[in-house]
Amino acid sequence: MTTSRWAAVPEPPPAATREAYGPALVALAEAGHDIVALDADLSASTGGNKLAAAFPERWFTVGAAEQNMISIAAGLASTGKTVYAASFAVFMPGHCFDQIRVQIAQQRMNVKLVASHGGISVGEDGASAQAIEDLALMTSLPGINVVVPSDAVEADRAIRRAAEDDQPWYIRLGRPKLPIVYTEGASFELGKADQLRDGSDLTLIACGLMVEPTLRAADTLAAEGLSARVLNVATLKPLDEDAIVRAANDTGAIVCAEEHNVIGGLGSAVARTLSRRCPVPMEQVGIEDRFGQSGTWTALLDEYGLTAEAVITAAKRVVARK
Repeated sequence: MTTSRWAAVPEPPPAATREAYGPALVALAEAGHDIVALDADLSASTGGNKLAAAFPERWFTVGAAEQNMISIAAGLASTGKTVYAASFAVFMPGHCFDQIRVQIAQQRMNVKLVASHGGISVGEDGASAQAIEDLALMTSLPGINVVVPSDAVEADRAIRRAAEDDQPWYIRLGRPKLPIVYTEGASFELGKADQLRDGSDLTLIACGLMVEPTLRAADTLAAEGLSARVLNVATLKPLDEDAIVRAANDTGAIVCAEEHNVIGGLGSAVARTLSRRCPVPMEQVGIEDRFGQSGTWTALLDEYGLTAEAVITAAKRVVARK
């Protein structure tokens, strides 16, 4: 995002990032973008059924066959279409990584993969439905833009922005209704971190669901005398290395927070950058290399330490290491 504005008071009601997908597709079609969309029998959950209702000629459902969906998406892209393909993150890339690798990434196809229900916040569906490694898989593929929006506003902007180029994208969306971070009208800039707070003692870097609790953590730390810069790094790839290095130089300590395995996600990408360009003390808040379980999404965030309190604890620990 190129603007760093909190949502105005009174706050808008919470919304799931997945709720942005269907309306964004309809808006793109109405604006004249030559888009088509595919779904693997989950359109009621992904929101793709809204395009099916408004523009049925642009809509294709393939059933529970993610591998076939990717192949069809690549074929449609080869004819000049801008293609959106949606499923749950545990199925895409989980069921079709080889097809994504060979048919989308290697061929640089104009396909936008929109994966709903990412992370452990899927909740009661349990470990088999909770994608905690999808970002590691997708960032490992050369040439794919990987984006994790923090709220429904940023999700809408990212989905629309993806239609403006012919590159492959992976956009990770979530199931639960989250507080709105950005005001309507905020813009999204691929590959750029958004500084939501300035600070001098340390920097908190977050993506997706963890952005809002990280902002709350920064407020608590400020009340306790610690000044925390906050960066929303929605684009994991291409990563805004310059913003990360600038923050490390300015504040001397980094905490990363994400709803993903601590191996292979945002924290790993930030650590690689710091090790090469500006080594400083760093801590990670994320899923500590274990699978999820069944439970309410709020209980799971508490159980796995994906909270403002966990960010505060990590912040104090990393400052003590400076």
